[in-house]
Amino acid sequence: MPKPLTILALDTCTETCSAALTVNDQVFSLIADAPREHSQRLLPMVDDVLAQAQVALADVDLIAYGRGPGSFTGIRICTSMTQGLALGLDLPVIGISTLAAMAQAAITEAGATQVLCSIDARMNEVYWGQFIAKEGIATLVGEEHVSAPEAVELLLDTEHAIHACGTGFQAYPQLLTLAPHITLCTAVTYPDAKYMLILAQQGYQQNLHTTVDELAPVYLRDTVTWKKLPGRE
Repeated sequence: MPKPLTILALDTCTETCSAALTVNDQVFSLIADAPREHSQRLLPMVDDVLAQAQVALADVDLIAYGRGPGSFTGIRICTSMTQGLALGLDLPVIGISTLAAMAQAAITEAGATQVLCSIDARMNEVYWGQFIAKEGIATLVGEEHVSAPEAVELLLDTEHAIHACGTGFQAYPQLLTLAPHITLCTAVTYPDAKYMLILAQQGYQQNLHTTVDELAPVYLRDTVTWKKLPGRE
């Protein structure tokens, strides 16, 4: 039986900053709400999870990174940190959707079978995607989008329970009225790197990983013209 992959996962795409590591089927993780400190906090968090697991970066087989959507600054920090870590050791990388990571958290922690994820994109828009659980893995239905809240269209089965995750529902609570059985999953507001690990494992098996030179952030918006809000990335 092949040895389980040692995977390091990083995310700084939203207000939170997180790092996680799986080694020999054990998970070590850290998360912090540090909107303006991602660039200072992430590498110490990586060092911390590696130390907890008693492994070196050279022992890592794959780096998973939050590829977006989220704040442009946060996505750039995550991709540049991933490049810095992966380049010296020529490690393969895999981008994981922040929306998928939230959906995976709802599936893992709340037993969700259908998940609508939405991140406040500012400028009266939301990033959103919808997912179903397939063998316990968050699987995208349709595509990920950025749009006005009123343009969100459900492809999920509206006759059955739908878990709602993310800051988009705090900013635009009317999204909770899209279907009769939508329930806000209050335990999942932001992506967390530890829920990227299983998605990275699956993506690796599907040969979706790349070299660090092919690292590909996802902004969803066609333009990077974006106004920072005070205190936010």
